[in-house]
Amino acid sequence: MRKNKTTHFMAGILIIFFVGIFLTLTGRFLYIQATGEINDVSLEEWADKKRTASYTLPAERGKIYDSNGMTLAYDRPTYRLYAIVDEAYSEDLEEPKHVKDPEKTAEMLAPLLDMEESDILKRLKTGIEEDRFQVEFGTNARELSQQKKDEIAALDLPGINFEEEAVRFYPNGMFASQIIGFARELEQENENGGTTQEIKGIAGMENQMNALLSGKDGRISYQRDNYNTKLLHPEEVVTEPEDGDDVYLTIDQKIQMLLEDTLTQVDEEYNPERISAVVMDPKTGEVVAMSNRPSYNPNNPEDVENWYNDVVSTPFEPGSTVKMFTWAAAIEEGVYNGNDTFKSGSYQPNEQIKPVHDHNGGEGWGTITYDEGFQRSSNVAASKLAWEKIGPDKYLEYLKAFQLDQKTDIDLPNETAGEILYKWPAEKLTTAFGQGTTLTPIQQMKAATAIANDGKMLQPYVIDKIVDSNSGEILKEKSPNVVGQPISKDTSEQVLKLLESVVNGEKGTGKMYKLDDYTVGGKTGTAQIPNPEGGYLTGNENHIFSFLGMAPIDDPQLMMYVSVKQPKLEPKEDGTIPTGSEPVSFIFKNVMENGLHYLNINPDKEKTEGVNRVEIPSLIGKNAKDIEKELSEKGLQVTVAGKGEITASNVTEGDSVLPNDHIILVTENPKMPKIIGWSLRDALQLANLLELKTETFGNGYVVTQNIESGKAVKKGDYLGIELELPNQEQQSEEEAEEENNES
Repeated sequence: MRKNKTTHFMAGILIIFFVGIFLTLTGRFLYIQATGEINDVSLEEWADKKRTASYTLPAERGKIYDSNGMTLAYDRPTYRLYAIVDEAYSEDLEEPKHVKDPEKTAEMLAPLLDMEESDILKRLKTGIEEDRFQVEFGTNARELSQQKKDEIAALDLPGINFEEEAVRFYPNGMFASQIIGFARELEQENENGGTTQEIKGIAGMENQMNALLSGKDGRISYQRDNYNTKLLHPEEVVTEPEDGDDVYLTIDQKIQMLLEDTLTQVDEEYNPERISAVVMDPKTGEVVAMSNRPSYNPNNPEDVENWYNDVVSTPFEPGSTVKMFTWAAAIEEGVYNGNDTFKSGSYQPNEQIKPVHDHNGGEGWGTITYDEGFQRSSNVAASKLAWEKIGPDKYLEYLKAFQLDQKTDIDLPNETAGEILYKWPAEKLTTAFGQGTTLTPIQQMKAATAIANDGKMLQPYVIDKIVDSNSGEILKEKSPNVVGQPISKDTSEQVLKLLESVVNGEKGTGKMYKLDDYTVGGKTGTAQIPNPEGGYLTGNENHIFSFLGMAPIDDPQLMMYVSVKQPKLEPKEDGTIPTGSEPVSFIFKNVMENGLHYLNINPDKEKTEGVNRVEIPSLIGKNAKDIEKELSEKGLQVTVAGKGEITASNVTEGDSVLPNDHIILVTENPKMPKIIGWSLRDALQLANLLELKTETFGNGYVVTQNIESGKAVKKGDYLGIELELPNQEQQSEEEAEEENNES
């Protein structure tokens, strides 16, 4: 009995205990059912969140164009490869949608992704073992081109998929890279605490105009299943992205490409420390071309020697190009008589001031006129004008009137102004001929617009307009901005004549800057380079050689500054040693002569000194075969893309071109010509005329093309071209020959 009582008591306790648990759980379930909450968390909201996918809809970054509407930067679609390894994804399907054979998949993908087969296989097997849904393959499987994607897709490998991604692409490579800059995909933290990929400007115009170019991302959310497939009623919510605005530059693609090619030639031949060049329209202040060496390819900005745009960011002692402003100040002040004479060689105002010497070792040229002193680039003449004729205080006022003491406020990042050293008497003398004081090339160009433009000084600029990428509406447009008038029209005309005498006068230092068809005026410069240990570097090569010139001199339409720092002046085959002006003049003459003709500026010389130019006839609507024959007979290289009537060309009626120039004619039914051996510039011109999507690999001349010659092409087709420098091919042949000899 005692035992039964105890048993019944314990059983009762257990019953009460389990009933209590049951009631508690039941009450909890009833509470959850009634309120729909657990620990203040709404189950409905939680479930909705779990089954709702939310993604960013990236805005398309605005494009950057040149002044003629040629694309310089855009978002190029690329592809990221990934593999689905979850076997459940293929349930109830006739064909598998997951990686069924990892070994075969790794074997087929390895050569196309340039990866080890074992690496791919390891990633696939690890994903399967860890029950992942999908796996990725690192950087080798990202930014795949359309061509590469098509090659992989043709393998028809189960489970291999692609996701489209945008990367910033620069179709012209190194072209104007220090103006355009570059943008890269960076990780950005989003509002949910996660990360998203965003293309952001890092340097140049991409950085300067990043806010306008970026636009505003949109968003999409919908309900989905475990495999991210939309439900039948997904309750989709979409906020459309706002694409970025387009930026049009004042840069002219043809003149810029001409400048790039010429700078590359000089860089390879003379191996200088630095080259800077800028071309402007002196009537408007528009920069039509600007480049430096070293430069970089924004598609692959690695091992960059120089991030700075030296034209606007690197002040240096300019040398004798400053003399044009010294003479302008003297003329404007009314104290200049070109026929007055002075004794050249050396000049010392008093015993406390270090004497100034002319550039020929202080020997001078005896007693000469001030006009001749300008032609010969006399330091003594410049010093005497500033010290005796104008007066140091008044001369400083003119330097400030030319705004040589401040930034130009050009619409480019990282502009740095030079410094006028004017504290000690010696500095007041040396500033007059460009020593001691520092300036940037763009500061000098801005000041020189006053000489080229009737005394009116214009602000330089590179952004032409901002355009809404969707509507085409012009949101903002720039126009010429006169920022000062340091000299009168009469003074500017007198200085132009002096500049002409430097190039065309009997005693001028700029004779090698003459053009065939246009009269040039300008000022040479040979600036010493400060020695970190004190004083200046010595030796023929240790200078910055420069020229600031304009043409046609009676009414300048283009103005150009070129500087070459420390070129390697190796002896020529005949034993002569080149001067530092040779690389400078090579750049100036090539760009200015061809640039003026391209702009259809009428030559101001009656004779072209043996060069017979060809005038382009009417082309559009004419039979391509007939025009090809006509132009070929005149000595031009002609390429016809297709047959029938001409619809487009890289030249227009009335253009004046040189013999052997390359003329491209596109017809109504275009076909791809053979472009092996073409320059990048010619290849891009063709692609632009045919409206192809172009991708380039390497630098130099075309060695492969993915569209076979003779194949019909249409707007939007993809053209991939590989380029190599001639010495690379030669080097490859030599290496192969060496290997054969060794074997």
